[in-house]
Amino acid sequence: EVQLVESGGGLVQAGGSLRLSCAASGFTFNDFTIGWFRQAPGKERERNGVSCISNVDGRKYYPDSVKGRFTISSDNVKNTVYLQINNLKPEDTAVYYCTAAAVWGSVCPRAYFGFWGQGTQVTVSS
Repeated sequence: EVQLVESGGGLVQAGGSLRLSCAASGFTFNDFTIGWFRQAPGKERERNGVSCISNVDGRKYYPDSVKGRFTISSDNVKNTVYLQINNLKPEDTAVYYCTAAAVWGSVCPRAYFGFWGQGTQVTVSS
């Protein structure tokens, strides 16, 4: 059974940092792309990930909106992907979901991802 378990969310002040974790099991971790998506209050889950990493070749994707603040990394021994978020802004407030896909998409499209975690809440106060 595929499982993706997120952790590390919380309430932080603007300018602060968080590191989210996604522990994966039930599939061949090294063959998959892992992505982070978010869903802000009252909005749909974003169509493209905020960060994605290919465990096959290490490729990473970040949209322009988060470049320089978000860093994704993967520990292939622990089967865990991390999302380091620095200089948090109130608009980063959302539930952050970890997800897995068997293929790489250049802009990390949501449609490629079939396995999802339950999410972790990130709340940024101004």
